[in-house]
Parts: sequence; structure tokens; C-alpha cells
Amino acid sequence: MHRSPTAETEIGEELAVERPGLVAGYDRELPGARAAVLTRLWRALAHEPLPWIAGRERVRDGLVLRLSDGRMLDGPPSDPYATTAYVSAVRLDGTSYDHPARLVTDLAVPHGEAFAAELAHSVASLALSRADRPPSPGTHPNEWPATDWEWEQRVVDGHPFHPNCRSRPGFSVAEQLAYGPEHRPVVELGLLPVPVAECLVSGEWPSELRSGGRLLLPVHPWQARHVLKRTGAGDGRTGGGGGAGAGVEAGGRAGLVAHPLMSLRTLALPDGPHVKTALSARLTSSVRDISVGSVAASAVLSAFAQELAARTDGLLHVTRTLGAAAAGTADLAALWRESPRAYAAPGEHVLPVAALATTDLPNSPAWAADFARLALTVGLRLLELGVALEAHGQNLLVVLSASGAPLRLVYRDLADIRVSPDRLARHSMRAPDLPARNLTDDPVALRRKLFGSLVAGALAGTTGSAPALRAAMEAAVEDLPDTPDTRALREEPLPTKALTLMRLSPGRSGDIWTRLPNPLGGVGNA
Repeated sequence: MHRSPTAETEIGEELAVERPGLVAGYDRELPGARAAVLTRLWRALAHEPLPWIAGRERVRDGLVLRLSDGRMLDGPPSDPYATTAYVSAVRLDGTSYDHPARLVTDLAVPHGEAFAAELAHSVASLALSRADRPPSPGTHPNEWPATDWEWEQRVVDGHPFHPNCRSRPGFSVAEQLAYGPEHRPVVELGLLPVPVAECLVSGEWPSELRSGGRLLLPVHPWQARHVLKRTGAGDGRTGGGGGAGAGVEAGGRAGLVAHPLMSLRTLALPDGPHVKTALSARLTSSVRDISVGSVAASAVLSAFAQELAARTDGLLHVTRTLGAAAAGTADLAALWRESPRAYAAPGEHVLPVAALATTDLPNSPAWAADFARLALTVGLRLLELGVALEAHGQNLLVVLSASGAPLRLVYRDLADIRVSPDRLARHSMRAPDLPARNLTDDPVALRRKLFGSLVAGALAGTTGSAPALRAAMEAAVEDLPDTPDTRALREEPLPTKALTLMRLSPGRSGDIWTRLPNPLGGVGNA
């Protein structure tokens, strides 16, 4: 067996200094983390259009991949919708590999060296995250969290299908403990004063974040230290385990104490609002900044989303962006949003779809069918109107009754939706003034956006396997209107982002897509 790369040793050594009490748990979690990332990688090798894979062949007990250089790679059958780690090793020309980074290194494919380093970091960071998770979170509604950030902290493993599910290059162990939501920290955001004349402002910037003729822009302490190169008296953290980072000089004003959410750069304030900060780090796939264009469009998009939500008969709410500001660069910008909690009545629970797996709800086929029906009804209704949501498990939230029944959906973060002016016009609506990348009338592009995020992402991640996804969708699609989009959902291969190919294509911008077996047309085993 090929064993662990340097990243595991380095993180283990840092952990021994920062949090020695976690070292034993970290070592214990490493084998499971390797299998979890290897399972995600095997999914990519089995289903993505990787140019150096010349052929795939099903065999009785697994799958054989023929490489373009003549070598053979074999492993178990691939379920593209599985969320549990079931691949403990694969064989390359007869040599067994249990570590995804070692496998990619020895595959020796173009750009594989950098990707292998990311995989090694993903494994080690995942083991760190699992080592620090709280014991057995409650699955019964009476044991569920009371706050929105506690729900987000329960999502320990990150993206259910991306091999880089926990890759955080540029973050030390101390910084992961200080800022990662799964480590349950409290973070103090700096407040950087910037003259109003130097800022682009959209919507209503909060009065409490103004000082004379200046705006006080919330700044993540990681961004302050590594990108803006500014330091202050604080360390950006006010509680729970090792400290890291640096506060931002704020003209004497105290920073905002907040709880990090799943995206890490968005944080919840104790009194409700969420603040999205600029965090110019590569998380999972790409560097996620807040572009000046997205700040400029935020108020228009927010108003447009309210108009859309009004057409869903109360089944969907969209969190409003209250204010946005940028100081002329994506490295210094912030958005001020209302909390999804605003759309839950007393006694109801609102949580990201990704957190459903921490409950026992998806184990019920009837519940899974009800949830799929709700999600597909809303997603396809908006698609018919002309809007494709990026409804993955982080952006899409569900409102549950006190007993756990799915009632309504809440959507947040409109930056990557796709809008069809032609479809909107057919429904007497006008497309808002948006960046060109948000606009398309191409039905393939619109369906990719929705189906790839909602079905191959949120629903697959909730149900956890091809058979379970198929059962939930079969029960749900019976009630859907017969439209070209619905027929495509029923009959065509399911689009999803080729996440590994995208990481191995650094010179190519934009998304790359692949197609998975349609769960309604048979169990998706390659």
C-alpha cells in the first residue's frame, strides 16, 4: 500500500502544538478520510470526460479503466450518487493505492502534481475536521440546534462529491481551528474604515457600520493578514480552541463577533443578520471573491428575487441582500444579508439542505419523496419562468415543521443564478440589468445549472445513493407538470460539474460538465 503524503505529517505536527488533545483523534480519523476522498476521486475517474482515460469496462465485481498510455486502473463499481466512503483502495497495474494523492501522483497526468497536493491537504483537513466534531449530534427534532450557525457547524465533511471536499490551502492548522465552522469558533471580524467616496454601495448599508464620511467594511481576519497585510491588536477569534489570524485596524471601533457558516467566509451575527466577507482563498475548487460586478448587481438581484418568490405560492423565500459595498476591489468587499431564520415561524426549523444528512429524516422513503417533490416543484417552476437556481446543499435551505415535515424552501446567494430573458418575457417579466455571465436563453445551460446543483447535488447528497435517489424522484415526478424541462429531467442523462477535470484544467475558465446515468432510467452504476 502507498501511504500518506507529507500533508498528513505536517498537519499532525502543527496540531500537536496547537491542540494536542486532538492528535489521537486525528490519527484515528486518517484512514476514513483517505477512503472518503478516494471514493470521491473514483467517482470522477468513473464518470468524468478525462482525456487520458481511453475506455471504461464493467466487469462482474467492479470497473476497469483503460488509460491512454496502456495502463489499467481497476476498482469497485461506481455509484455516482453515493455519499458514504466505499472505496478503500484501487489498483493501478496491479499495485494497490489507498491514498488518492499517491494515486494521482503515480498516474502522472497533466497538472496532476498540483491536484495531488490538494488531495493530500483535503485528506488531512478532513481528518482534522472529523477529529474535532462534537459527539453524536441529536437526530430527533427535540435535540436539534436552536441557532442557524449550529446547523451549519454539523456539516463536517464538506462537499459530498468533490475530492477537494476539505482542501484549504493557505490555512494553517491554527487558522482552520479558528475559522472553520465545523470547529465551532467565534470569530471577530475587523471593521476597516473606507471613505464613502471610494466605495461602491448597493442597497442600504447599515447605519451602525458608518462613521462620519466613512463606511466600516467587515473584514475576515484571514483576509486581513494574508491579503490586505493589515494587523491590529486582536487575533480575530474570541473563543473556542487555538487562535490565529489578525484583527484589522478599525479606528477604535470594536469588530463584529460572529459565527462562521458553511461557506467559511459568510458569518452569522448573534442578533440575526449574516455578513459575507471577501476571502481570497481557494476553497474546494476556486477562489471565491466578491466581485465589484456582483456588488453592483446585488440590490437589483435581491428585488428581482422577491418578485420571483411571489410566484411560487409561498413555497420559496429568498433572503434579501440588505446592503453591499466594495472599496474598488474584490479583495475588500462585503454583503449584509438577512438570516434565513426570518422565514421560519415559531416552532419551525430552517437548515441548509446539506445538514439534513445529520438528521434521521432522509432514512424515511416517504420523507425523501416529499422533500424531492417540494424541491423539484419549486426548481422547475422557476426554470419555466426563466430562472435557474444554483440550488446545491449550501445555497438551498428547507423549513421543517416541529415534527420534521418539509414545508418551504429558502434560497440564498444569487450571484451564480442563470436568467433567460426570453422565458421571462413569455411570462410578462423583464430581465434585470445583470452581468452577461448571468444571462442565457440556452435550455441546456439553464438545465445544467439547476439539475447539476439540485438533483446531482442537493437531492443526491440528501438521499445518499442511486437507489434512494431514484425512489425519491420516482415518487415526486408524478406530480410535476409535463414540460420540456421535466421531460429532460426524466429522460436525459443528468448533468453535473466535472469537478476533477476542472481542477486538472488550470488554463480553462468556466465550468466543465459531464453527464451521469439518469437515476430514473436505471441505477447509476458504471
